[in-house]
Amino acid sequence: MSGSNPEGQAATEPTVDAGHEPEIGRDERRLRLFSFAVADKRADYLWVLRAFDAARSGYLVLLRADRVVELIDELSDRRVALTQLEVGVLLDQLHRWGVLERSFDGSRAATLADYRNRHYVYQFAPAGYEAYRAVEQVLRARPADGGLARSVLPELLADLEALAAANGAGDGRAVHRRLTSLDRSLTELAERAAHFYLALADLLRTTEATPETFLAHKDALLTHMRDFTSDLTRFGSKIADAIAAVEATGVDAMLGRAADHDDRPMLGRDERIADWATRWSGLTQWFTATAGRGEPSEADRMRDATIGAISTVLALLRRVTESRRGGISRDSQLRRLAAWFADCDTPDAAHALFDAGFGMGRPRHLSLAHDDPELVPADRSWWASPAVEISRTMAESGRPAAAGAPARIPRQEAAARRLRDAQRAEAARRAAAAADLVAGGLDDRVLDDEQTELLLRLLDSALATGARVSGSTRSWTGSEGKVVLTVSPCEGATLVRTVRGTLRLNNRRVSVR
Repeated sequence: MSGSNPEGQAATEPTVDAGHEPEIGRDERRLRLFSFAVADKRADYLWVLRAFDAARSGYLVLLRADRVVELIDELSDRRVALTQLEVGVLLDQLHRWGVLERSFDGSRAATLADYRNRHYVYQFAPAGYEAYRAVEQVLRARPADGGLARSVLPELLADLEALAAANGAGDGRAVHRRLTSLDRSLTELAERAAHFYLALADLLRTTEATPETFLAHKDALLTHMRDFTSDLTRFGSKIADAIAAVEATGVDAMLGRAADHDDRPMLGRDERIADWATRWSGLTQWFTATAGRGEPSEADRMRDATIGAISTVLALLRRVTESRRGGISRDSQLRRLAAWFADCDTPDAAHALFDAGFGMGRPRHLSLAHDDPELVPADRSWWASPAVEISRTMAESGRPAAAGAPARIPRQEAAARRLRDAQRAEAARRAAAAADLVAGGLDDRVLDDEQTELLLRLLDSALATGARVSGSTRSWTGSEGKVVLTVSPCEGATLVRTVRGTLRLNNRRVSVR
C-alpha cells in the first residue's frame, strides 16, 4: 500500500527547511505565529493552546482533536463549549500559521476507510510554543506586584569586591562567575524598577476614581520608596569605589579571562570579549557619571525619579484627602452632571447643558468661506448649515491641499538664439562706430547714427560731471574699443555735423581720441 505505515507510528509530514529562507522571509514567518492573538476567534484559539500547554505539563505531547475538546472542558469548567469539528478547524488553522505541527497517525484505524480518513495528531512547534508563552505572559502580567529591588544593591557590592579579588589573583573561572552574577543582578534591578514606575504611574492615573486602593497602600508605598532611596544613596558611592578597584586590576585582562571561560561555542573569542565589554560598560554607566560630559549616572537618575515619585504621591495623597473631606471629587462631579442630564425636559436643554458643561462651542465649517455667506450665520451649527465643498486632501488627511510641484518652464530656444544674434550684431556695430569715430575725429565729416548715438551719450556724461569721460564698447568677438571724449572751454563754438543735423556747442571744444 502506497504511503502506508505498517508499524502504526506517527509519521511526520515533510516540512520546509527554514534555514535556507532569506532573512526577511524568516522574520515574516515568525510574525505569523502571533496571528491567533488577533484573529476573530482568538479566545477559542487561546483555549486550544492552553489545552496543549496543560497536556505538556503532564508529559503528553501529541493530541488529537477529541482529546483537545476534553481538556478544554476540564480547564474551563465547561464554560467553553467547542465541538470536535470546530476544534479540528482551529487546529488546522494553527498548523497553517506554524504554531502547531501536524502528524499523521493511523494507529486508531480499524478499517482501510478509517486509515484513508487521515487521523491527525498535533503538537507544539518550538517557535509556536514560545509565541504562546509570550502571549500568556502578557495576559497574566501584574505590574502592580513589582517593587524596587533593594536587596540587589548589597549583592552588587559583594560581587564587585569578589571580582576585584579574583581578577587580581588571575582566577578566570571566578571572574566569569562574578561577571555573570553582576549581569543578572543589574538586569533584575533595571527590570523591577521599570515595572515599579509603570505600576506607580498607572496607580496615579486611576486613583482618582478609586481612592480607597491608594489609601490602603499609601504607607507601605511611601516607606518602600524612601528605603530604596536611602539604600541607593548609601550603596551608590561604595559600588562606584568597588568599580574603580576592579578597573585598577585591569579591565582588558578581566574581559579576556571571562571570554576564555565563556561556554558559548557559537561565538568566537573576540565576539565574547566584545559582549562582556558591552555589559561591563553598562554596569559602569549605571553607577558612575559619564566622564567629560557631565551627565549623571543611571543610579542618580533613578534616585531623582524616586524622590519625584514620592513628591507626586504626597501631592496626590493631599488631593485625595481633601476630596474625601469635602465630598467633592471627579466622581461626585460627574454623577451630579449625569443627574442634571437626566432631569432635562427637552433635547434642546440637554444640548445647552452639554455646551455649558464641556465648553464645546459651535464650529465654523473648518474655517472655510461659503459661496454665499448670508446663508451661514456665525451662530449656526453644522447640523443646520449647508455643506461646504472641500478638497479630497482636506477630507482624508485634515490638511489643506498644497499647490503641488511647479510646472515646467517652457524654454524658447529659437527666440533666445535670435536675441543673442541681435545683441552680437548691435555690439559689432557699436565697436565699429567707436573705432571709426576715434580714427576720423569730428572735423570735416558727417557722423552716422551709431557714431552720433555714442557721441551724445559720452557728451551727456561729460557735461553733467565736468570731467573727461571715457566710453567702452565690446564687440561680439571680445575685442574692446575705447573712446575718450574731452570737453574744454574756448572762444566761439564747435560744430559737429551728423545725419540728424548740426550740433552746435557754444564756448566748448570737443575732442575724441
